[in-house]
Amino acid sequence: MDQLFQYFVGIDWGTQTHRVAVLDGNGRVVEQYDAAHSGDGLVALINKLKQRTECAPARVAIGIEVAWGALVETLVESGFTLFSINPKQVDRFRDRFTVAGAKDDARDALVLASSLRTDRQSYKRVNIDCPDLLRLRELSRFEDELKVELRRATNRLWQQLHRYYPQMLAISPAADDRLMWDLLTVAPTPAEGARISSLRVQRILKANRIRRLSADEVLSAFRTAPLALAPGSAEAACEHVLLLLPHVKLLDDQLREVGNRIARLLGTMTEMITGSDQPPCDAGLILSIPGIGPAVAAALLTEASRPIRERDYEALRCYAGTAPVTRQSGKRKTVGMRHACSPRLRNAVYHWATSSLSCDSKSRRQYDSLRASGHHHARALRGIADRLLGVLIALLKSQKAFDRARRDGNASAKNLPVVALACR
Repeated sequence: MDQLFQYFVGIDWGTQTHRVAVLDGNGRVVEQYDAAHSGDGLVALINKLKQRTECAPARVAIGIEVAWGALVETLVESGFTLFSINPKQVDRFRDRFTVAGAKDDARDALVLASSLRTDRQSYKRVNIDCPDLLRLRELSRFEDELKVELRRATNRLWQQLHRYYPQMLAISPAADDRLMWDLLTVAPTPAEGARISSLRVQRILKANRIRRLSADEVLSAFRTAPLALAPGSAEAACEHVLLLLPHVKLLDDQLREVGNRIARLLGTMTEMITGSDQPPCDAGLILSIPGIGPAVAAALLTEASRPIRERDYEALRCYAGTAPVTRQSGKRKTVGMRHACSPRLRNAVYHWATSSLSCDSKSRRQYDSLRASGHHHARALRGIADRLLGVLIALLKSQKAFDRARRDGNASAKNLPVVALACR
């Protein structure tokens, strides 16, 4: 690798301008300048790098703190070799240049270029994923954003109902229930709820496929005595609810649409390989594992694309937060939970481990064993997730879908990948 690169470039990323520092193979500063974050500015940056280095773009190594965005995609598409690094590591490398804690864009660009030249093992090679994976990543992250916004909006709705309409909360204590939204549409106040007909309630229950409640139970809740509020208080809260309700319904519809798009895209990614001589795609192999649905599969494919592509189990468990962190000094040794990981990937494998308890007997046995040995619920789930990640990498290496009989020992142990044997 040391012989591949003739120049080392550090780019301190910014929203308006990017600071660029170019070093030659001996570490001497060749040039420093600013590049504007615009179409013309990025084109000028590419042309200037090519003119200054006068070599193939692949022999120019570029270090940057981010692994996404227009700047990164432009550099990779132009043929340059791009590496990314965690900002915390850059902060440690900065101490080589100053012990006083000084920080500016020009120094950070030099730190990136210099550390890339001397400590390239600390950097990760940046590769642009395929278009389907880029779209899947955008949809998956947008789905999480919609869930947060919907939860925030339904919490506001619950607060207003608790303020003036507890009868509605007696019917459905969660404000994210579509039954509650339909009932609020026809009976937004306690007075209108007390006058609603049994036939109308039956139609709403049938439209929402609700069997846990009968029309009489709903009517009984509506006809309880309302709260005694100050004049105009109930009307004000009702107006707030009626203005908030369309926003809540819109978020719910968007969330459902994004979920459907993710499922269709995963199906398309799986069908592209089916029936051909090529090995099965990663999406199909991941979806074959018990407990994994479209949301978890999308998070695994997009947030851990590099370790999945490289079949790197150790990197994957670090990304997901299932690998423990050991701190040892002298006779003192502690093993704790890993916090430096991808939050979205951690949540995904947590839900995967939780759902596997009800559909995989081996996960249930492992959970019961860990709980019996004194581990708390979250720690037991992390243990299950760690084993499941090993199974996932074993399937990706063998290019075979999950087979419960083969996992349980109907196949000879010598045919199983090493990672799978370690997870049995």
